[in-house]
Amino acid sequence: MAKNNKSLKAEKAIKARRKKKQRRRRRAVVLVVEVIMLLLLSGVAYAMMKFDKLQAVNIDKKDLQLNEGVEEKEGYTTIALFGGDSRDGQLEEGTHADTIIVAAIDNKTKEIRLASIYRDTLLQQKNMSYNKANHAYFAGGPAESISMLNKNLDLDIQDYVTVDFKALVDTIDLLDGLDIDIKQEEVQYMNEFLQETADVAGTKAEFITESGKQHLDGTQAVTYARIRSTAGGDYTRTERQRLVIEKIFEKVMHTDLATINKIIDTVFEQVSTSFSLKELIGLASDVTKYKLGENTGFPFDVEDGITYQNAGSVVVALGLAENVKQLHEFLYPNEEAGNVSETVRNISDEIAYVTGVVRPASLDENKDGESGNTDTGNDAGGNTQGAYGEGTSGGGTDDTGTYQ
Repeated sequence: MAKNNKSLKAEKAIKARRKKKQRRRRRAVVLVVEVIMLLLLSGVAYAMMKFDKLQAVNIDKKDLQLNEGVEEKEGYTTIALFGGDSRDGQLEEGTHADTIIVAAIDNKTKEIRLASIYRDTLLQQKNMSYNKANHAYFAGGPAESISMLNKNLDLDIQDYVTVDFKALVDTIDLLDGLDIDIKQEEVQYMNEFLQETADVAGTKAEFITESGKQHLDGTQAVTYARIRSTAGGDYTRTERQRLVIEKIFEKVMHTDLATINKIIDTVFEQVSTSFSLKELIGLASDVTKYKLGENTGFPFDVEDGITYQNAGSVVVALGLAENVKQLHEFLYPNEEAGNVSETVRNISDEIAYVTGVVRPASLDENKDGESGNTDTGNDAGGNTQGAYGEGTSGGGTDDTGTYQ
């Protein structure tokens, strides 16, 4: 009886905290996976007439997972960003959300920090089983994926934005392309898969003839962001994706209104979000103040190439609890990180038990709070699956090939 009373009190406390948060005016910025321009679009009055083009999804916030003991980050707003690989505009369950990014927005400084969650990361799912991080979206859509992130990472995410695959190509083309430095090793793989990207997006494939800094169109830039065949696999792929985000951000902040309106007309139909019209329009006054800060990949310390039951090849965090603590230190630099919840500690222990992957003591002995994989991922190496996975099931089957 005592245990039941304790659980009931904890549940009431969580609901009361959530209700209080919902009453508070959120000074969030709408950030779209690889389509950062929605940050600016949300502040344009013209968007009011176009809101019905968005796939607006009403999520019942009380149904979202929230770990007991997780403290609300008063000075921050945290949003889940998903890159849908549906190609047909359907962005609910059954969609392969192969890009997963947690965006933390400092409401005072307006800095936005991004953490790419490696899609193959082994995490606990809704039914208490374990599967790849991107399985949750495939199985239950954005709400289930948000709950998965909250439960495994001690987060309090209540809103999301999902963008369809083709939206990125359209947006970059409307922004007149991006300037990116292409490495020699990347030329081969870009040309190998450019035609496939063009076929999906309905564009023409312009092949790359040399390495070095060059002006990429939407099809080329998206192909660049999808490469996983070079050294570093998924880790370097998420770096490319974050670079594309930064380039888009830089251009959209200096884009004229006429172009913004064209992007709205083209892209809104390829976007799904839980934000309301009021929340979007309410951001107009501050939208030009936001700036992209640091970005990273998660987990920081990993063992990859591990085969787990029907999930296939997965990425296993070397101590999920330690990685979650470091994630909070990264996302919320002005907040005390504190200890991870009992839920995350239990998940961390269970992952170590079912995979046999244990965090080496040397990691904590030889590091001063910094991970060798942050921002680069090169130490991890390996051929893990990355974002925008062509042909990936999201449903737990093994993934093969190089351009997935």
